[in-house]
Amino acid sequence: MDEKIAQLQKLISASSRIVFFGGAGVSTESGIPDFRSVDGLYHQKWSYPPETILSASFFKANPAEFYKFYREKLLVQGIKPNTAHKKLAELEKAGRLSAVVTQNIDGLHQAAGSKNVFELHGSILRNFCTGCGQFYDEKQAAELSGQDGIPRCEKCGAIIKPDVVLYEEPLDNAVVSGAIEAISSADLLIIGGTSLSVYPAAGMIHYFRGNSIVIINRDATASDASASLVLHGSIGSILGQITA
Repeated sequence: MDEKIAQLQKLISASSRIVFFGGAGVSTESGIPDFRSVDGLYHQKWSYPPETILSASFFKANPAEFYKFYREKLLVQGIKPNTAHKKLAELEKAGRLSAVVTQNIDGLHQAAGSKNVFELHGSILRNFCTGCGQFYDEKQAAELSGQDGIPRCEKCGAIIKPDVVLYEEPLDNAVVSGAIEAISSADLLIIGGTSLSVYPAAGMIHYFRGNSIVIINRDATASDASASLVLHGSIGSILGQITA
């Protein structure tokens, strides 16, 4: 592993347009459960499968049940950026990392100090009215929740929805365009904490035209064979050994 860390350091030191593409594994070290691991949300028992609850049609038909799951499993309290988040922010500040493209919705990259972040699946920190479009932050939405647990707009009374991309919903075009532009102009692509199994997000790495791809993940991925360097282990521990 020491030799691979040295290789990673060499690649980073020689790059000035690094893009980091990350998934749930980046935030698990902050205490946020992922979805597809053995102990992830998809392997826990609920009245409905999590992928059903987190769908646009379910939200529309059963908003109370949706919010019950959402608050218990996605609105994790007291979470803080971990070593991986902080190191990526450090690399950006040092002028080496140009963007973070994340599948996560927790806002931890920004909390760590990263500025140019493309949130492919939205953010739990933002909410909007499904009727008039009024914006609400996380605290405001919570304060507007009724006895049924459903937050409603103080202007028009319509249901407030988290600004997260649910199943059956498309990704935001502007976010996708920005992410693709960043990836296509990068000289080094670091992929971390993701199984690369969620599409269309995972397909964005194919826009990379740079020199090297590095994959850092706890488990093997289907793209390991095409990477220049693969490191299996804790992403926080690995990135924590890198100097910006």
